[in-house]
Amino acid sequence: MKSTAGPHKLGAVNPGFQTRPAVMTIACSDSGGGAGIQADLKTFAALGVFGTSAVTCLTAQNPSGVTGIYPVSPEFVRAQILAVCESFPIQVAKTGMLFSAEIIRVVAEEDVREGIEVLVVDPVMVAASGARLLQAEAVTALCQELLPQARVITPNLHEAEILCGHSISRVEELVDAARQIGANYDVACVAKGGHLDASGDTVVDVLFDEGEQYIFEGPRIPTSETHGAGCAFSAALVAFLARGLSLYEAVEAARRFVSRAIEGSVRIGRHYPLNFQAASPFAVSNAP
Repeated sequence: MKSTAGPHKLGAVNPGFQTRPAVMTIACSDSGGGAGIQADLKTFAALGVFGTSAVTCLTAQNPSGVTGIYPVSPEFVRAQILAVCESFPIQVAKTGMLFSAEIIRVVAEEDVREGIEVLVVDPVMVAASGARLLQAEAVTALCQELLPQARVITPNLHEAEILCGHSISRVEELVDAARQIGANYDVACVAKGGHLDASGDTVVDVLFDEGEQYIFEGPRIPTSETHGAGCAFSAALVAFLARGLSLYEAVEAARRFVSRAIEGSVRIGRHYPLNFQAASPFAVSNAP
């Protein structure tokens, strides 16, 4: 029931209030705080959008690896999406780790039903540590039911190899993979080359969108850890799209955000997690 009690009753407008885009992440919880929903929400906050979430799985993990996965029931995933969309005007959303075919189907159904205009799909399949994050039978559901609904998908090198069906070892093959994936699913594709030639000084990413291809190059930031970088990239893409940037501009801005977050990493215990605060364009300083 809507409350009308008090000076801030529903429907009253405070002229001092600011507004900002509301976005959503549908992904897993990372107990280590560096990836998954935690990374997404930190990225949203750093980039000035209001983040909401629907948790698909609980994971026991840290940057060294995943030791346990506990999936949420598909119906509870649905309930979270409905609760968010009932109260907030979600026009841009992203998916991360979805784990099962049943969860993927629920997300695909509710994306259509709730009229989310722009969906960014980060096709999380395998963790950097090698742990499988998407059940084998779920790959078919992802490809057939969710990817065709996306505005853009953001596979890393290993995910791009799975989606295009062949290995990728050179930039030219990464370009071909982005084009093939985009054409196969009628979607824009950002094929990320961070794991391509890891000893090189340059990172190359490829965007294929509506028949056009764009190649982005930037310096490789020396680091011992990049845990959560893929999540942060797709979340930043959501934030910049929600703020009105074109897809090309959003990809370029998201790449800069992730580079700054890696460059600003500080030691926390035994790890060097991404520094979302340092990467924020609204930060007063780069202090951790």
